[in-house]
Amino acid sequence: MLTKGDDYPIHQTPEPIAYSGSDRNFYDRYFFNAYAPDGSAFAAIAFGVYPALNVADAHIAIVKDGKERCLHASRVLGMERLDLEVGPIAIEILEPLQKLKVTVQKTEGIAGEITFEGRAFPIEEPRFVKRNGPRLFMDYTRLTQNVRASGWLEVDGERIEVSGWVGTRDRSWGIRPVGAPDTQPTPGGGITGFFWQWTPLNFADTSVYFHINADPDGKPWNTRAVILPDGAGPEGGYHSDAPVMETEILPGTRHAKSGKLIIPLAQGEATVKIEPVATFLMRGIGYGGEWRHGALKGELAVAREDLDTVNFDHADPGNLHIQAISRATLSQPGRDDQVGVGVFEQLILGPYRPLGF
Repeated sequence: MLTKGDDYPIHQTPEPIAYSGSDRNFYDRYFFNAYAPDGSAFAAIAFGVYPALNVADAHIAIVKDGKERCLHASRVLGMERLDLEVGPIAIEILEPLQKLKVTVQKTEGIAGEITFEGRAFPIEEPRFVKRNGPRLFMDYTRLTQNVRASGWLEVDGERIEVSGWVGTRDRSWGIRPVGAPDTQPTPGGGITGFFWQWTPLNFADTSVYFHINADPDGKPWNTRAVILPDGAGPEGGYHSDAPVMETEILPGTRHAKSGKLIIPLAQGEATVKIEPVATFLMRGIGYGGEWRHGALKGELAVAREDLDTVNFDHADPGNLHIQAISRATLSQPGRDDQVGVGVFEQLILGPYRPLGF
């Protein structure tokens, strides 16, 4: 099965690009977000291909005035991985690793065109590998890049100018649970808990990145923090494998009321105080629910979904995975404090004893 990718020098195995290996859970995904400097409006886009499932899907969600307006699209991949379009949502790579454009043709009252341009060379997060007993549960790589955004959105006749916004994009690929879940349990397996925080933040001339996956006792199995000045190259910035996030939980929920990130430096430490101001429900771009990533919806399916981001049920499992749009204050030795904006992504499943779960 030859496809467009076979004419590029990108092969990793002796097989055509259409074949991604033997694991049915292989995926290849784009993610973008962008937000107004004061956090009053926010947009997120996801676009994924699932070669072994022969499915592609795309989603956009726009958060404003306590409402999340979402557009979902899914189609049969047809084994062609270079057609970056699903229904009304398309991605164009203008300059690899630097500039990409997302276009949404007007559908169900939602439209837009946003260009994302990197503030520095992307960072590569440590490879994520996690087993569920004898089975590989996760094995993937992600690049992450803070961006400046330009363009526009339209929601139900209201035009939103995006120029002047900042945000983050990422690319991840590898193995994750996608599509319909397996029905047969794995003897000796079972994930007892899953703790995840991911916090890319934008300041005037600096980006800060933090993530952690930890076991139920709080021991990290993957974590990193990066302080990256604008214009930095592949080897730029300060990287720490020993950051600490102090999290205060909103009573009665599994979501953060505030956070304090501590990054040890060669001399002293940097701190970032994080104050959530609004909520983005990740299910609006396919993280769970009816439109979960890789779900087979037929030859082509497109639908709108509206969510309430203020009066939602925090205990509903479908609402546990969020990005909190947040104000942030960065303090570094020898520099004036900087105030910025970013997201505080959170997912806590099962026990997590350091926070009392």
